[in-house]
Amino acid sequence: MRGEKGRGMIRRVGERVQTQRKYTLRPGAYAILERSGLVLLTHQSAPIPELQLPGGGIDPGEQPVAALHREVYEETGWTMRISRRLGAFRRFTYMPEYDIWAEKLCTVYLCRPGRRIGPPTEPAHLPVWLPADEAADALGNAGDRHFLRSLL
Repeated sequence: MRGEKGRGMIRRVGERVQTQRKYTLRPGAYAILERSGLVLLTHQSAPIPELQLPGGGIDPGEQPVAALHREVYEETGWTMRISRRLGAFRRFTYMPEYDIWAEKLCTVYLCRPGRRIGPPTEPAHLPVWLPADEAADALGNAGDRHFLRSLL
């Protein structure tokens, strides 16, 4: 993670801030779902194929914990329970699915998978179980990788 901090001392990861751009703040909640040395990730095939921690944006008026439960189910088909909050990071990135430049404020939680209810309801997502060390290397962004590696 880069040493630059701001907005309440939350670390920035990834691309540098482009001062000429207007960014939309996008708070989100993400889960590290670990069981017996395996981690449950989601493979998002579009708009850019990558492995991610399950989670996503918190809708206006929605509580972060409720958003996390909803997002994990939508992207993996699994239920879960939160063990604890691990921390947060910021990413400044383009989100093609929304056609916006976003300041993503990502809060990461350690969670336990519950049970699989069915397939993901979010289009272009598939659940993927990987050993924790492989998952840490395979994740698509530096913030996700940092938080998973900090648990190893």
